[in-house]
Amino acid sequence: MAKATQTSLFDRRILVPAIGASLRKLDPRFMVKNPVMFVVEVVALLTTVLFIRDLISGGADLGFTFQIILWLWFTVLFANFAEAVAEGRGKAQAESLRRTRSETQAKLLTGADPTNYKIVPGTTLKVGDIVLVEAGDIIPSDGEVIEGVASVNEAAITGESAPVIRESGGDRSAVTGGTQVLSDWIRVRITAAQGSTFLDRMISLVEGAERQKTPNEIALNILLAGMTIIFVLATVTIPSFASYAGGTIPVVVLVALFVTLIPTTIGGPCCMDRLVSRRSPRRAFV
Repeated sequence: MAKATQTSLFDRRILVPAIGASLRKLDPRFMVKNPVMFVVEVVALLTTVLFIRDLISGGADLGFTFQIILWLWFTVLFANFAEAVAEGRGKAQAESLRRTRSETQAKLLTGADPTNYKIVPGTTLKVGDIVLVEAGDIIPSDGEVIEGVASVNEAAITGESAPVIRESGGDRSAVTGGTQVLSDWIRVRITAAQGSTFLDRMISLVEGAERQKTPNEIALNILLAGMTIIFVLATVTIPSFASYAGGTIPVVVLVALFVTLIPTTIGGPCCMDRLVSRRSPRRAFV
């Protein structure tokens, strides 16, 4: 029986491709979706250009400028890397779910006798078919329990480690394809056609379907953009005050101050929101 497996966050098959993806995501057309990190990328590019100019002309404090550049680009690349890891994990999970769907075998009942069944691929089941699912078996498709009671492990679908009881009648009769029966047995009537099961919708979701942002995410993005604009205005006024006092402030110092002020520590981790939704796929349908 095929079983859905959890993909480790530190799997080399995810981390290595994510390195290249983090570089491709430096495209401004992608970065502009995250205003805070887009601003960090712009100031990192500006600082790099100034460093090259000073390097050619023999400017001072090159070591300090180089450190600032390293930290700025590291911040941008780390945010992109986190996003790429989330996408890679989603693809790996989709592959695991697809393998579960294609490799699962079903015990299709051919009569009233529960011992009289034939083994068929789960993908061939139709609405109305009745299957027998015993302890250790994977439920082949979405359906409704018509006889029996069993403990079902739904961790592969909901992320919940505690098993649930599914029995005929009442509001606990619905079962989901891809889950595993841990004890006893149940007879299930298939209620979803192939291609429209919950497992199929999960695969479509984690393969890259765009989900709508929640009101909290929209409000957070507006707040971050507003705070960034405020600190832009605050930073650009500092040279005027310094000039009035008879001093000067290097652009690199202003850049370092600006990146410290803006909510970079919030904008970067926000790139992990897809990973959260993919770890608990059912929440994305709510």
